[in-house]
Amino acid sequence: MKVQDVLGRRDYALISKLIPQASKVLDLGCGDGALLAFLKESKGIEARGIELNPEMVHAAIARGVSVYQGNLEGSLREYPDKAFDYVLLSQTVQETRKPLKVLTEMLRIGSHAIIAFPNFGHWRVRFSHLISGRAPKTRLFPHAWHASPNIHFLTVLDFEELASEQGWLVEQRLFLSGNRRIYRFPNLYAEIAVYLLKSPS
Repeated sequence: MKVQDVLGRRDYALISKLIPQASKVLDLGCGDGALLAFLKESKGIEARGIELNPEMVHAAIARGVSVYQGNLEGSLREYPDKAFDYVLLSQTVQETRKPLKVLTEMLRIGSHAIIAFPNFGHWRVRFSHLISGRAPKTRLFPHAWHASPNIHFLTVLDFEELASEQGWLVEQRLFLSGNRRIYRFPNLYAEIAVYLLKSPS
């Protein structure tokens, strides 16, 4: 089953399908606010965002999205419990210094959390590391080790184990390789994983 791009990203296409109309949404590490602006226009969501890069914050505000500058670890504690219907973290969890803290806070302030991340267990990453003997570089992970924004390398299996340990309720698991959905052996074949978690009541 093929997945069409939304704003040039297939994970955005999956995320947009998971969010109902008129939801209250917080996007963590929202960049230039493109996804929030798209969801605001297409689904009538109430959009909020947090972004560290000041230039991206200005770009998001120029799109008409309410975004403020801050780091995720410190900013989330300012929100009350269940302040949002959905809290998004797309392609950012591997860049956070304290990912478990961020994920736990997401499930505190949101009724649902959507986490999308690159799967470092993908066979191309494994093959690159095996053959080169160096930090893996692939189409999905083109950075040299010293220039990579990624500071935590996780796989589908790692996330599944964490979710089980924490007692998180996984409502949906969606996996992508290129523009195709993956249904079998996602830790080996998925390039991108998207999880929908439900906050404990």
